[in-house]
Amino acid sequence: MSHPSIPDKLFFRIGEVGRIVGVENHVLRYWESEFRMRPQRSSSGHRMYRRRDVEKFLRIQQLVHERGFTIQGARKALSEGVEPMAEGVDPDRVAEALIQLSKVQRQIRTLRRDLLVPSLPDLPASR
Repeated sequence: MSHPSIPDKLFFRIGEVGRIVGVENHVLRYWESEFRMRPQRSSSGHRMYRRRDVEKFLRIQQLVHERGFTIQGARKALSEGVEPMAEGVDPDRVAEALIQLSKVQRQIRTLRRDLLVPSLPDLPASR
């Protein structure tokens, strides 16, 4: 997924960041509080974001809106610098499910083979 390019500027106002990231201003303010971001303020009190803030918002947007992470999961992914499989996925349960899937596939192959090559009918006992 490619995001719009970030203009080459030192500071961005909240409206500009909202357009770049593709979310409403209130979403940015919420994320700002959840991800402990502290933008600088202009002399008139407006939020002024740096490029790294815009990049962080883009990453949050990708995790939350595109990948389906919760805020907590996105926070964890950003803080650890690694990307989990997806929110709420337990790797042990995935491995267990793959084992079960493999067993079911073997059973299906066996059933298909039996259906394609039916066994010979029982012959009457010879006298």
